[in-house]
Amino acid sequence: MSIRHTTTGRRALAAASLAAVFSLALTGCGDDGGGEAKQGGENSANPSEPATPPTEEKGEQQPDTAAGENVDPNAKLAEIRGDGLVMTIHQAKRDSGGFITLQASIKNEGTQSKNTTAWAGTETALLAKNPNSVAGATLVDKVGKKRYYILRDTENRCLCTTGIPPLLAGKTTSVFMQFPAPPETTTEVDFTLPTFATTSVKISG
Repeated sequence: MSIRHTTTGRRALAAASLAAVFSLALTGCGDDGGGEAKQGGENSANPSEPATPPTEEKGEQQPDTAAGENVDPNAKLAEIRGDGLVMTIHQAKRDSGGFITLQASIKNEGTQSKNTTAWAGTETALLAKNPNSVAGATLVDKVGKKRYYILRDTENRCLCTTGIPPLLAGKTTSVFMQFPAPPETTTEVDFTLPTFATTSVKISG
């Protein structure tokens, strides 16, 4: 597995983006009156270049991946399957900045390469800025009846792994996602990513 880890500058960028991100709170999360949050801002930006240009290394496109500081790769909060892939969630940590960082790895257990484009979801603005990403992931607080979407900056660049190439047979890729944090009283959420089953995840931190 060949993975390029971002530096602490990526973390700094994420923190610096939060001020702008929270001004878009209705985009990240909200309430539609029936308890389910709406996903807004779908047509708020015109298509442009990907958020993180792919890095070429030996002819292969490498994903943009969080450093995963202090994350135990053997930790397993949950394991979910879909389309011949298995996703292991290692950590869902509540950070002081008011967001949750989820760290996971995805392995192709099949014998054929798997396309990763579906993980970006279907929202037009996110697809335009974050192709081949995990921008389609969501968290659901069943107690608070809220759905939380991937954090993004004012240009709809997601705070998540981008530039993920097709996953070859037997290979594993690491991914991260950042979401607005639910209330402190919420200790467990449901996690979803297109093509995978839904699973409950305990929040740490």
